Amino acid sequence: MSTDNGAGGAGVAPVGEDTAVVSPGAPGGSGASTAARLQALFEGHRLTPTQRRIAHCMVRRAGDAPFLSSVELAELAGVSQPSVTRFAVALGFDGYPALRKHLRDVAPAGPEADEGSYNEYQQAVLAEIDNLRHLAALLADPAPVVRAGRLLAASRPLPVLGLRAASAQAGGFTYFARKVHPDVRLLDEGGTMLADRVDAAQRAGATALLCFALPRHPREVVEGLEYARGVGLTVVTVADSAFAPVARHSDLLLPAAVGTGLAFDTACSPMLLGRVLLEAMCDALPDAQARLEEFDAKAAERGLFVE
Repeated sequence: MSTDNGAGGAGVAPVGEDTAVVSPGAPGGSGASTAARLQALFEGHRLTPTQRRIAHCMVRRAGDAPFLSSVELAELAGVSQPSVTRFAVALGFDGYPALRKHLRDVAPAGPEADEGSYNEYQQAVLAEIDNLRHLAALLADPAPVVRAGRLLAASRPLPVLGLRAASAQAGGFTYFARKVHPDVRLLDEGGTMLADRVDAAQRAGATALLCFALPRHPREVVEGLEYARGVGLTVVTVADSAFAPVARHSDLLLPAAVGTGLAFDTACSPMLLGRVLLEAMCDALPDAQARLEEFDAKAAERGLFVE
């Protein structure tokens, strides 16, 4: 069961207008999750917003996807049944039955088939390990993260957006980023204040915005990103899937799957990707090391830490 938090991953293949999405390509081996296999199937196709919605739903319900009827999938995705048929055709299949047969034929017969030998808590941990393996494969091509790090380092100030389930990711990134970046501004409230704070950052010289977007995706985040791009900010987004609703409002989207096996989604991969972005940003800031050393010296002088 999932409440306030999908799975994902995606090739430098655009799934929305003007959006660069990164992925390791087709994942393979026993470490590849069902969600990753679905991502590999979807990438490289230019999908309509409705089709992206279906793809996002299938990634989130990866375990059930090979067994859903077109009517069931349409209901889950909130689209019409003919839209599901058109989606299958867009992927190169004769219709939805052919797509479903393909998903059943490629269903993993390895570790995922043995999940019954683990309890639900172990399965949740194993699913997160699988998500981290997929993230490691994505990072085999560091270029998108390096590009993102440079964009974030160059933005003065740097606004960081994260609402609801993503607020912890945004807050953690901001806490550490402030040690090396001269002006990082956390945007953790929506409503009319969000547009005001985006405006203030843009007027102060911001050129980029970093967003952490996790399911369930708040409407305010989508609207906030659309507004940020409208005032000229380059949007870098860490999202659970390349087919998330925020994709078409992002200039550079970096996918990191979340776990859906527990009552509340788990977000180890998005958190780790945030730390990777911090590293890339430090590499792009010439005085980052000096700032860290200065902080360590002051912390020791103040007796800030007990160890």
